[in-house]
Amino acid sequence: MENSDSILGTSEDSENSENINLELEQIAEEIKKCKKCDLWKTKTNYVPGEGSSYSGIVFVGEAPGREEDIQGRPFVGNAGKLLTELIEDKLGLRREQVFIGNVLKCRPPNNRDPLPEEIEACKPYLIRQLKVLKPSIIVCLGRHSASLLFNEFGLPFSGITRVRGKPFEVKADWGKIKLIAVYHPAAALYRPPLKETLEKDFSKLREFIKIKPKIQKEKGRNSTRTLTKTLNKTLKDYFSEI
Repeated sequence: MENSDSILGTSEDSENSENINLELEQIAEEIKKCKKCDLWKTKTNYVPGEGSSYSGIVFVGEAPGREEDIQGRPFVGNAGKLLTELIEDKLGLRREQVFIGNVLKCRPPNNRDPLPEEIEACKPYLIRQLKVLKPSIIVCLGRHSASLLFNEFGLPFSGITRVRGKPFEVKADWGKIKLIAVYHPAAALYRPPLKETLEKDFSKLREFIKIKPKIQKEKGRNSTRTLTKTLNKTLKDYFSEI
């Protein structure tokens, strides 16, 4: 089970990181030319997603909203502010150290729910992004994301209320990963009692993030000495050093 936990600080070296970024940029360029459904006619900007594979965590929402459509970036409205707070306060990470995206890459008119044909048209982009990022944890933000990804990984989806906060170990092309569904941050804003539940679920999520000792090699005249930094530190302490 421990092999599927997110191991911070070991997800890729600089060369691998550059390759990942290049592949994500290539997918983003394809998305920006997409006309597979009618949403391209009404959107202002495509919203491919943004972030890093560094932490091994990917957050997947359902679709861009008004602010996301204007800026071309995911989760930048009020729900995005809450998500950023949860990532920072509950996980001890910076927003740029995770990857954030959506099932749909264009805003549906008037923020309506995604249509099945729109999800099917956009799904290949998300799956390709996941295969490039190779996350060890995928967090489904809301029922549309959870329904799609549970089905993709062969899990029954019985509703967001029943599955939320529970880690499911599944087999991806790149290894065993954890799939966790939580309420969408927007739902927590509209229904304040859900915010406490969402905060608790993010606190649980932190339990699956591990820090692997940082290895440094110190070259001497006749030998190479390996130094292992202590594990007794918080995530914020760890990331303040990089």
